[in-house]
Amino acid sequence: MERHYRALELDKVLAMLASHATCEDSRKQALALRPMTDFEEVRREMAMVGDANSLTNRYGTPTVLDMKNCDGPLRRAEMGSSLSLRELLDVCHVLKAIRNLASWKRQSQESETSLDYLFSNLFPNRPLEDRLESAILSEEEIADNASPELAQIRRKIRSTQTGVRTQLDKMIKSPTYAKFLQEQIVTMRDGRFVVPVKSEHRGEIRGLVHDTSSSGATVFVEPMAVVEANNEIRVLQSKEKQEIDRVIAKLSAEVGQAASAIKHSYDVAVELDLLFAKSRLADRMKASVPALNQEGRVNLIKARHPLIDPDKIVPIDLNLGLEFDTLVVTGPNTGGKTVALKTLGLLTLMAMCGLMIPAAEGSALSVFDKVLADIGDEQSIEQSLSTFSAHMTNIIDILDKADSSTLVLIDELGAGTDPVEGAALAVSIIEKLRSLGAKVVSTTHYAEIKMYALQTEGVENASCEFDVATLRPTYRLLIGVPGRSNAFAISERLGLTGDVIDRAKELISSDNTRFEDVVSELEAARQGLEKERSQASILRAQAERTHKEMEEYRQKLEKDAEREIEKARAQARSIVEQVKFQAELVMEEIEELKKQKNSADIAQLASKAKAQYRSQMKKLQDMADPVTGRKRESSYRLPRQLKRGDLVIINELNKEGTVLSDPDSSGNVMVQAGILKTRVPVGGLRLIEDQEKKKITYNGGGKSGVSYRDVKASAGRDAKTEVDLRGMTTDEALLELDQYLDGAVLAGLNTVTIIHGKGTGALRAAVHQHLRKHKAVRTFRLGVYGEGESGVTIAELK
Repeated sequence: MERHYRALELDKVLAMLASHATCEDSRKQALALRPMTDFEEVRREMAMVGDANSLTNRYGTPTVLDMKNCDGPLRRAEMGSSLSLRELLDVCHVLKAIRNLASWKRQSQESETSLDYLFSNLFPNRPLEDRLESAILSEEEIADNASPELAQIRRKIRSTQTGVRTQLDKMIKSPTYAKFLQEQIVTMRDGRFVVPVKSEHRGEIRGLVHDTSSSGATVFVEPMAVVEANNEIRVLQSKEKQEIDRVIAKLSAEVGQAASAIKHSYDVAVELDLLFAKSRLADRMKASVPALNQEGRVNLIKARHPLIDPDKIVPIDLNLGLEFDTLVVTGPNTGGKTVALKTLGLLTLMAMCGLMIPAAEGSALSVFDKVLADIGDEQSIEQSLSTFSAHMTNIIDILDKADSSTLVLIDELGAGTDPVEGAALAVSIIEKLRSLGAKVVSTTHYAEIKMYALQTEGVENASCEFDVATLRPTYRLLIGVPGRSNAFAISERLGLTGDVIDRAKELISSDNTRFEDVVSELEAARQGLEKERSQASILRAQAERTHKEMEEYRQKLEKDAEREIEKARAQARSIVEQVKFQAELVMEEIEELKKQKNSADIAQLASKAKAQYRSQMKKLQDMADPVTGRKRESSYRLPRQLKRGDLVIINELNKEGTVLSDPDSSGNVMVQAGILKTRVPVGGLRLIEDQEKKKITYNGGGKSGVSYRDVKASAGRDAKTEVDLRGMTTDEALLELDQYLDGAVLAGLNTVTIIHGKGTGALRAAVHQHLRKHKAVRTFRLGVYGEGESGVTIAELK
């Protein structure tokens, strides 16, 4: 079977897969992959690869770098042996990779996947990982904090070494000894501190000689003054080594206790790394998950050979095992027949290895027990086999192995011998393979095999398209269309004289001529149908585009209708507010008439009120007229944008008011006219210019300022039992409060309610400070439950 896999270049795809693996064991497993024949096993593996690809597309690919197989060290640790620092570091890297994989899955927050079982078999050991990581600095060095005893020993060593260096530094810098030294340096020999002394003065400095220079001019002497200190250092270094051995043994014992879980988790991590390598390869090939079956059905859509440059490959569509079980592919040399054959075989093997395939969504492949291929020139000089003999040897082997669950791929069936005998032999071989139940795809040049495919049920022709005009293959695979040799057409295009071509046509048999004519007619019909299909596709696309535009236009109309309805609702709300406002004005007029019922000009006032009422009702009727609408002052434009505090005239009511807010997103502002507030469109307001205002200077609460207010307001008419100052600035509120209190005193009110709201309390404080200094106020207090609590102030007037 290995020979068939190599013929289809499965080994090259597995090498690509191995390059995407991140640890040595998963790379070895990638190269050792072989197609699986158990359908459920293939389907399970494909599901895991598909889930791995979906997860990596959403959350990125987890990494398991620096993970080495620690099976041997773990077994020795289990048996009580101490591991080297390098081996302990390798175990630490494995633990870190296991933890990273487990953490990545927890962070993905994905619903159930086929990978959950593998992730659940990862057993991170963070405490052991942290101890190994903190204790071991490198494969040659262990950290001071590996144990308290080791840290203490190393502190003593460093302290003693510092003392020795200090003592020797004094010696080498001393005038007494400097003249005996070769250099004024302190060095080490055999782990002991020494000084370089000239050979001729070796007796001038008492001490032990540890070494001599190669020239003999220098001896390295350990002065007697530091011998004891050097001995102490050697004793401490011996203790250090013993403590390091003890720490390593302890860490190795901990590793041995967790060895079984680490080995199991490592095997799972390697399997996951291989799955993610398959996912990375799928992304590189722009691959998809095929639908799998075990009935021999193949349907490849826009399939691409994974080893050909994606910018140069022409995708092919190929099906088998649906309406026919044998496909005969014909066409000129270098036209793409062999590539199509290899694409089918290689993609089938990839799917059986659990790899996604470079084909469009919706492609389907079957799981076969055997995939047998005879592709390429296998002439063997050593075995004295000709090309025909080599092919026939392979085909004999294929016939011995083929059965009903076999995919057979044969390139140039019957080639390499006499055409008549080769064609007859090719037909016989195809019939034998079909009788065994195998699915067969073969390439050929023989017209007899094309005719056999036309006349035999279950056998279908296919061809690789060739453009005679350009003398180039298009590499498109056409199912159901036999290919032409195109020898005469190509020769004529290349300049072969017409008489030679005509004579050649006379020499071929009439049957072949008729067959080629039929093929030519079929090819012409196919090209015509394809052209019509292309035109139909263009028309369909235009129709779909028109339908889309009509749908968008319909949706636009619906949105416009909704906007108009909302606009009408807004206008209706505005009318209701205006009606409420007019009703309030009427009530005020009634109250005013009641107060002045004994006045001499009561009749005149009543008449004036009626006239104003009729005028306002006429305006409301104009506002509600859905046909003619209202006539607005179209020529007037606001000289600037309105802001809070501006005095304006409400066109619809012919009333003056004060702007309380900036325009909102709908272009409306809150306006206060008297004690009433209403929301009015900006277009329905006229700004009162400076020359139309009168300045009113006030002094209240120790603050002075200028504000513009209408001085025509009647104090008596505004005098009600409460005043609402919410939404005003402090200056506006105090001015409004002064006018209100004046009216209340004139109206003879004893107690009034001032509504200032809770908010930040700034307005309430300003009101209280103003009331303390107001001459008309006797006392004041905050409201109680039922009165508004701290949001209102109750004032008693004098």
